[in-house]
This record gives sequence, C-alpha cells and structure tokens, in this order.
Amino acid sequence: MGALDDLRKVTTGTITTMLLKRGIRHSWMTGPMPLVPGGNRVVGPAFTLRFVPVREDLATPESWGKPISTRAAIEDMPEGCIAIADAMGVRNAGVFGDILCMRMVKRGAQALITDGVMRDKAGILKTGLPIWCSGIAAPASVNGLTFVGWNEPIACGGCAIFPNDIIVADEDGAVVIPQALVEPIAREGLEHEEYEGWVVREVEKGAKLPGLYPMNDETRKRYEAERNKK
Repeated sequence: MGALDDLRKVTTGTITTMLLKRGIRHSWMTGPMPLVPGGNRVVGPAFTLRFVPVREDLATPESWGKPISTRAAIEDMPEGCIAIADAMGVRNAGVFGDILCMRMVKRGAQALITDGVMRDKAGILKTGLPIWCSGIAAPASVNGLTFVGWNEPIACGGCAIFPNDIIVADEDGAVVIPQALVEPIAREGLEHEEYEGWVVREVEKGAKLPGLYPMNDETRKRYEAERNKK
C-alpha cells in the first residue's frame, strides 16, 4: 500500500497538525468546502488552473474558444488528478458549470476544488463530480475573472499550490501536501490517527485530559504497551 492509499485514512485535521510540526502553517485552503456533505475523502495530484481579475477586453464569451481557455485546460487534465482553481475568492462569478464539470468527469478528474464559486448547481450535482467551493453564483466566470493558464504555481485559499502537490479533501475542507513530504506525512498521520483513536477510547472510559492529550511519559508507556500487545 502506497502513501496515497494511506492518506485516504488520514483526516485533513491530522494532516494540518503533522505539517505544523514541520513548520508549515498554510496548508488548509480557506474557502473551499464540500458542495455535497458526506462524500468520500479524495486524494490525488494537483492540476492547477489560474484566474486573474477581470480584464474586460480579454474576459469575453469569445475567449472560451481561444487556445488559452478553461476548455483547453480541461482537455489537458490527466486521469486521477484533482483540479485546483485559483479564483482569488471572487464570489460573483462562477468558475465552472455543468458542461465543463461533465467533461472533467469524462477526462477522469477525481474532484474540483476552488476558492471561488460554481454555477449551474443542479447540473453540476448531476455530474457526480466531487466539488469543494465557496458557494454558488449565476454569472459566468468572465463577469469577474480572466482565465490565464494552467499547470503552473497558483494560490488557492491562501495556500501556494504547485502542480502535482498532493491534495487531500474531506468534510473539513482541503489541504495541500508538498511532494517531498507526502511519505512522512502519510506515515506520521496514520500513527497519529491510531493514537487519537486510543485517546477517544480512554476518554469514553472517563479518563481526564491532562497527561493524556498530549501524553506524558507515564501515559506514553501505557499506550505503547497496549499497542505492542496487538
């Protein structure tokens, strides 16, 4: 089992804690939340899309047919990617609608995450594409944004995202893991999930938190002893 499979068992909350221990404080994207609650956790490499503020001479309906367009970017998406759209938190222009989301599904994209908003809610829900966003708006992207490129470094929800960084998204939002840290974060994350599971069982039994969470030396010895019995 690889690191990406392991990350499917690790919450975004745990991942942010593991990254914090390594000095990385900006890993959770502010804004994107699941459009449909209760979905599965998604894990995969980032495919980045970048918008800048609207430029009225460039952001027109005619731009949708140009070589640099959201349509062209979708055709470049590799199977298994997670599309990350930098919309600068703009909330009055939907970055993608139902037809583009359906094409992402056909391309094999796992999910779409944006700090902006979506449009065509009824239609995008029918596509089945897992989406994390900041809300819904009727106007198209060109009302407030200009699409300028893909597969380059972006900012999304206050985080720097590089192509092929690993993205994990669940009910608590979306986090980014730098490529070089994927394996240690996955390993440490699994260990932390096991520890917190044990803490929950201890609290259910009536244990007090001081010395338990975080563990003191005495509790650590007891935890390790019980763990080694497995």
